[in-house]
Amino acid sequence: MKALNNLGGSIMCDELLHSGDTSRATQSPAEASDTGQGTSRRQLLKGAFSASVAGLAAGAGLMGFSNVSFAGALTKEQRDGMSPDDIVKMMEEGNKRFRAGKMKQHDYVAQQNATASGQYPAAAILSCIDSRTPAEILLDLGLGDAFNARVAGNICNDDVIGSLEFACAAAGSKVILVMGHSACGAVKGAIDNVKLGKLTGLLSKIQPAVAATKYDGDRSSKNAEFVDQVAENNVRQSIKEIREGSETLANLEKEGKIKIIGAMYNLSDGQLTLLN
Repeated sequence: MKALNNLGGSIMCDELLHSGDTSRATQSPAEASDTGQGTSRRQLLKGAFSASVAGLAAGAGLMGFSNVSFAGALTKEQRDGMSPDDIVKMMEEGNKRFRAGKMKQHDYVAQQNATASGQYPAAAILSCIDSRTPAEILLDLGLGDAFNARVAGNICNDDVIGSLEFACAAAGSKVILVMGHSACGAVKGAIDNVKLGKLTGLLSKIQPAVAATKYDGDRSSKNAEFVDQVAENNVRQSIKEIREGSETLANLEKEGKIKIIGAMYNLSDGQLTLLN
């Protein structure tokens, strides 16, 4: 705002100074001398105006394009040239940039145009519907970089598995990432045995992870540690269901063509931690 005020002031000064230029031909020598000093003042003000514009433009990212690197959409050649491990590393590095506040400059319009005629996602992500966990942002990915299936509690069913089969067997993705997160509301609901319409059936798919979690302390949704341990086991359960529910994906993994991994995202510090 300060820069805008400075810019506005410089423009007004410049306009006021130019408004008297037409009278210079009729000025006396003494007036001309004064005009000469006025010209110097105008030049100084013009210089200040130019500096204000340059500073504002630089602050707004309008100058120095050659020093800005815009992230483009993945091409088939780029995706096919990466191994599953390369893609996992790409996502980990993206999360580091997210946490550091140094994300790539994404030209989403350019990415949209580049992917309009085809897409070559490197990964397929199964994550929770939670509004705080958009994987593309947390992993600093662009349009066309990853498929993303989102459902409360990142649970698995035949529709999700079919979508992952499409992503990997048909579209060429090389990594399946199942991403849970801390303080998951769906996990809390499963722990508390919540009953609510169709949500009841969804939560029943998480309850085996509740039963499988060995914990001697408070086994309620008020215990953040217990909730997060259940969430981790729920991620592992989804991975197990993917492998057992899809011969197609299981074979691709055995052949080394894809990697199926799990991770937990921490809402407090923004860190993604891969699970063993």
